[in-house]
Amino acid sequence: MDTERKKSNMPQTMRNVFGIVMILIYLGMGALFLFGFFDANFSPSWAWLRWAGGALFIAYGVWRAFRQFKGIDPDITSR
Repeated sequence: MDTERKKSNMPQTMRNVFGIVMILIYLGMGALFLFGFFDANFSPSWAWLRWAGGALFIAYGVWRAFRQFKGIDPDITSR
């Protein structure tokens, strides 16, 4: 049996670029929800969903940024 850990085929730079793009997407979507960009799609009785969704998108974007820049994002080959 091969006990060596396999290296990922995706270069580290590409993983970093993808991670940063996803962070920007999550933070941007959260800001769009909070600033009311999607108000036409929600009736007033569903306004709480816009606020909750915006807060969740921003919180998850911050969590991804913390993991990305701290370096604790797990490698996909270590599973």
